[in-house]
Amino acid sequence: MSLMSKLLSATLIATLSLSAGTSEAEVKDYIQNHMVNNSRIKVTGVDMISKKELDNPKGWEVFFVNIHADVKKTPTITDRVTVPETIFVKDGFAVPTLIDMKTGKDLKAQLKPDLDPKLYDDKHLFAGNKDAQHKILIFSDPQCPFCKEIVPKIYKAVKENPKTFALYYYHMPLLRIHPVSDAIARVMLIEQSKGHFDRVIDMYSLEFNPQERNATKILDKINKKYGLNITEKDIDAQEIADELKHDQAMATKSMVAGTPTIYLDGKWDKKRDSYKKFLK
Repeated sequence: MSLMSKLLSATLIATLSLSAGTSEAEVKDYIQNHMVNNSRIKVTGVDMISKKELDNPKGWEVFFVNIHADVKKTPTITDRVTVPETIFVKDGFAVPTLIDMKTGKDLKAQLKPDLDPKLYDDKHLFAGNKDAQHKILIFSDPQCPFCKEIVPKIYKAVKENPKTFALYYYHMPLLRIHPVSDAIARVMLIEQSKGHFDRVIDMYSLEFNPQERNATKILDKINKKYGLNITEKDIDAQEIADELKHDQAMATKSMVAGTPTIYLDGKWDKKRDSYKKFLK
């Protein structure tokens, strides 16, 4: 999350003059007109992703939203940001999180909205049969250490069990942490378009300085390893930039902030290995 996003997220007001059974329209109105108390921030729109009633503690509703805002960085510079936010509502009050006093668990960290089924599209199908019993969807960065450990294992399991699983993949390079992932992800998209999914997943084995930004050096290493001839012009193509932008937009819409974020049958898989219970 950027500094501007943190600034917006920190301005939640913990009162909400609404009745029980709050509607989505009422929450949108509250966010748009009352939630932010900072003269540098103007909320320009609110996307309601989903809502649900909590079983424990009872009586609370949780709303998942994306808040669009203009944040005045300087007198002449304004940033446009989109901030995913979780809001808990009960009896006319809103709070940004709920903490279980017995366990110390933050419910905000335990909850994510269900995945939009539209994300299961053929363009993002990496392995398995789209009519398989179970769908796995991954948002991932090829230089994320946890992704390097987990994603190739999931891909292997899906390839070995194509009637059981379908694997969908979205690129989410975390450029503030691994700038090198930008060029790698672009190469992955090029190979993905050719149907070279084994090669795409093998790129998780690439070892780079995560701060490397020199595209020539990155491409030289990748081209040499795989016998390719991909150029900077290729990875700078507009269609590649558009694909990355689309995947990032889907991550934002799904309130995904870190990698790997994994869904199994539309539900967030916090443990990242729930698919194993379906392995034969």
